[in-house]
Amino acid sequence: MKITYTPIGTIHSPFHALQGMPIQPASQTSAPGHIELLSEYVPGLKDLQGFSHIILIYHLHESRGYSLVVTPFLDSAKHGVFATRAPRRPNPIGLSVVELLKIDGAILYVANLDVLDGTPLLDIKPFVPSFDTPTEFRLGWLKEVKDQVKSARSDARFENPSGKLKNRIGK
Repeated sequence: MKITYTPIGTIHSPFHALQGMPIQPASQTSAPGHIELLSEYVPGLKDLQGFSHIILIYHLHESRGYSLVVTPFLDSAKHGVFATRAPRRPNPIGLSVVELLKIDGAILYVANLDVLDGTPLLDIKPFVPSFDTPTEFRLGWLKEVKDQVKSARSDARFENPSGKLKNRIGK
């Protein structure tokens, strides 16, 4: 089975290098930016302005290969990739909840970006707390380190010396 996605736009941020980027939208170093939607998708923005936050689903275009066990940014211990938000994944798909500031034609202005400039956008969904925030939850290994996300930044653990992400499958 082959699955193909076509980007609906491009995410623009002040982050031009992977190293030093915020690791989540909740970081103190996340930043404002904008999304340039392809013109044919603009009708799909109807009524989106009424939401304060949106969910961006995007392709991690600089990710190469994957590791099933990784040391995530917020820990020094190894964890299964599916128990982390590490970028080197079997399917390099990212997700961020960002604040929607305004929409001007095909441009969506947002706050709290943690995405590399030029990232291909796959989809937008409205954030709805009663749908997207369970009342009871467990945080697993993140329970002890979750507050570190405010100041954490990405480092070179998922890059090779050239600045590109490593291309070693299963390592």
